[in-house]
Order: sequence, then C-alpha cells, then structure tokens
Amino acid sequence: MRKFHRERGQRRAFLKGLAHNLIMKERIQTTVARAKEIRPFTERLISMAKKQNLSSLRLLISRVNKEAAHKLYYEIAPRYKERQGGYLRIIKLARPRQRDGSSMAAIEFLK
Repeated sequence: MRKFHRERGQRRAFLKGLAHNLIMKERIQTTVARAKEIRPFTERLISMAKKQNLSSLRLLISRVNKEAAHKLYYEIAPRYKERQGGYLRIIKLARPRQRDGSSMAAIEFLK
C-alpha cells in the first residue's frame, strides 16, 4: 500500500476524494501511483453496487459521498452487469508532469 506521505485518516480521505472525482467525471488524469491505488478501491465499489440492493447502496454512501454513490448505483453499475471484473483502465501518458517530472496516467471506466 502506498502511503503518499500521509497518515491513515488523511490517506483514506485522499483516496475517497480521488474516487469521487473519478466516479463523477468518469475519466481523470493523475499520477501512475495514484491511479494504481484508486483502481482496486473503485472496482470494489462497483462490484458492491452491482448487487443492486438497499444494503449495498447504504455501504456505498458510507464509503463515498451520496452524490457519487447514487451515480455508481444507478448509472455505472448497470453497465457492468454481465462483466466479472476489470471495470477500469489505466493509460500511461507520454508526457511527465512539468513541475516535478512525475509520470502521469489517465484512469477511466471501460465502455
């Protein structure tokens, strides 16, 4: 597990924020390390949303904010009803980040 120079609570909030942005925009650009870290977190949320029952919706709301949980449950999860896993794709970008040279990636939902 990558720590991102943060303590446990800060790291969880950081990952929740990244996952929220990914769910709302459906594609974000971030560093490769961050993309690799939010992929399993978000894929678990999608698997949970695919169950389509009240308890899974409530668990989603407890893990990400209400707006993102509703989008996952009602819009994104039904798309992947037949799919067994692998809902996200990480695409490494050619250009590094200008200020520090960190390698960048785009993470997006599969269509």
